[in-house]
Amino acid sequence: MSLFHMALILGLLSAVGPFAIDMYLPAMPALAASLGVTETAAQLTLTSYFVAFGLAQLVYGPWSDQSGRKRPLYAGLAIFIVGSTMAALAPTIGALVAARAVQGIGGAVLMVVPRAVIRDSATGTDGTKMMAMVMLVISVSPMLAPLAGSGLIQLGDWRLIFWVLCGAAVVALLITGFALPETLAPAQRQKIHMGSLLASAKVLLTDPVFMGLTFIGGFGMASFFVFIASASFVYVDQFGLTPTGFSLAFAINAVGFFSASQAAGPLGERFGIVRLMRWGVMGFAGFAVALLALVLAGFVSLPIIVAGLFLANACLGLVIPTTMVMALDAHGRIAGLASSLGGTLQMVAGGVMIALTGLFFDGTALPMVAAIALCAVAALVLALMTLGRVSRAQMV
Repeated sequence: MSLFHMALILGLLSAVGPFAIDMYLPAMPALAASLGVTETAAQLTLTSYFVAFGLAQLVYGPWSDQSGRKRPLYAGLAIFIVGSTMAALAPTIGALVAARAVQGIGGAVLMVVPRAVIRDSATGTDGTKMMAMVMLVISVSPMLAPLAGSGLIQLGDWRLIFWVLCGAAVVALLITGFALPETLAPAQRQKIHMGSLLASAKVLLTDPVFMGLTFIGGFGMASFFVFIASASFVYVDQFGLTPTGFSLAFAINAVGFFSASQAAGPLGERFGIVRLMRWGVMGFAGFAVALLALVLAGFVSLPIIVAGLFLANACLGLVIPTTMVMALDAHGRIAGLASSLGGTLQMVAGGVMIALTGLFFDGTALPMVAAIALCAVAALVLALMTLGRVSRAQMV
């Protein structure tokens, strides 16, 4: 199977998780009103998903290293189907928060296993190209999913969205069974022993390059999670957009991200991966801080918010696919564990940032923009500390 076809399959599988986040964003204000809860309480449905999504990756990575890549996919997708059904039937916000956690536990497999499959199949610039192709498919979801969600709430209510997600997971199960090959040969599989697992985890946690790259990408992703949790309320309540208008404004940011992510591979070959990442992080921090300065100065309009986030997220398109590949390059024999541990740290960081932002969120753009700028500055500091440590072998 060609790298293109493999990337297409992995992208389709990986898109289920983002759809579970993005499809119901236009419905969050209506969801909060339907269940009689505050905006902060509604945001907990995202926090529970992200935290469960992150922690569950610790299981799927080692499991995929031992059993191969496909069995964990079957189990995770089955759990996701159960969680989607629970969410569709949830009578209270507490039940919905719990259901979203179950969804996150299942959806986590779609973050870990595709990255490990990429590491099985390609490394270096080839791996970056493959990751970028996967990101292209995934990145369509922030454009299509909110529009699909806004269309669905015209046909029913927010519960219909979760029934559709249940159907998408069933399709993903069929793709896994009939289209995805097993990429980890039996001879390469690692049996799970607690001692060796802890030893491998120690290797990763004490590797400054792995940890630095993980959190550079992690703070980049956390900034986007903050945007996801806050944007529907800001765009609808402060700027008066309809759910469809919000979906279109939301999609603009995705265009910047996926367009830049597709350039990451060719630009990495021409200028070097490390240099490209340094430029990307500096651009991300520069645009995010500039946007915060404009908002603090009183220039708070929808075009300024959308343009500033478009530019910042375009820079993230150069950073996130690259950090994912580079963090795993030196840990091929424990790629599953490295992928799951890195993913856990990144998702928990995102969940924590959503929770912290929720403490200050007042329905306006300022808390959202300030949190994004904080993430960008943290990513820049880590990049300055980490990128000089990357070996010359990773720079080609």
